[in-house]
Amino acid sequence: MITAKARAVDGPDKSFRAAEIKRRDLDSHDVLIEIKYAGICHSDIHTAHGEWGPVNYPLVPGHEIAGVVTAVGPNVSKYKVNDRVGVGCMVGSCGECENCRNGEEQYCLKGNIPTYAGVDQYGEPTQGGYSTHIVVEEDFVLRIPDHIELDVAAPLLCAGITTYSPLKHWGAGPGKKVAVVGMGGLGHMAVKIAHAMGAEVTVLSQTLNKKEDGLRFGADHYYATNDPETFNKLAGHFDLIINTVSANIDINAYFSLLTLDGTLVIVGAPGEPLSVQVFALSSRRRSFAASMIGGIRQTQEMLDFCAQHDIVPEIEVISADQIDEAYERVLSSDVKYRFVIDISTM
Repeated sequence: MITAKARAVDGPDKSFRAAEIKRRDLDSHDVLIEIKYAGICHSDIHTAHGEWGPVNYPLVPGHEIAGVVTAVGPNVSKYKVNDRVGVGCMVGSCGECENCRNGEEQYCLKGNIPTYAGVDQYGEPTQGGYSTHIVVEEDFVLRIPDHIELDVAAPLLCAGITTYSPLKHWGAGPGKKVAVVGMGGLGHMAVKIAHAMGAEVTVLSQTLNKKEDGLRFGADHYYATNDPETFNKLAGHFDLIINTVSANIDINAYFSLLTLDGTLVIVGAPGEPLSVQVFALSSRRRSFAASMIGGIRQTQEMLDFCAQHDIVPEIEVISADQIDEAYERVLSSDVKYRFVIDISTM
């Protein structure tokens, strides 16, 4: 067994503490990664706080992982020692169902194995990237392109793919009008990626506080949703809306902004049920959808796309002792735009 330093939480109201966790010995197709940076995702906070169901504590969150290969199993063919690699939101799947065979492991019919708060193929709880090392089967490891630095690469493994996947699936590109609801960790990546895809991009944020940033990231327009006139002016305007916020917003008001056959996609998961008025959809044959992350193949595609277009997230690097403070700041929207833990501070 391999011992790794980590930061763990023991309950929904507990602070993070220094811990040691065990990583399995390498199996034939396993890769040992020395983690250099780990992003903080809002999903980490929901899970650590027990807001998405029962949690097997102690918990080590983190599914935005960037590091370097330090050892490989005897049958590994995709990676070698010193390769720059990443790990995202899942570390396994059945590999046999139709979805897995089609490269959609995130939708594995038997359930994918999450990077943390799950159970691996050996029956052991998975622990995430707030740690110095992780062992992952090679098919769930991503190659980080050479000119993307590891600190900014980390958030691409969740925030990047969570926004890239629906933009690609619903055809964001030239001639398409795309709105991004929210300008946080997910939202600012959606703006950058949609712009690079060639879409006309509009940010819909509560206020105009981040307008300068939004335009700098590639948005063509920026509107405040606390102004009722925004919804009148933009009625029937967008082909695609990507909702990145976790709050329970008035979703029906946003349906009114879709054109004929337009689609609103949720990627930020609110904790409460949403009330949907069917007429708001049927009146323009609009669609309401949700999206998770992408499969491994698409995640690698996203990394290569970001490298090609010089897209990286805006980050603030913190030490391991600042995780609790970072969580509080995320909840109060006091981050531009993604916290990343320097794992050397473990």
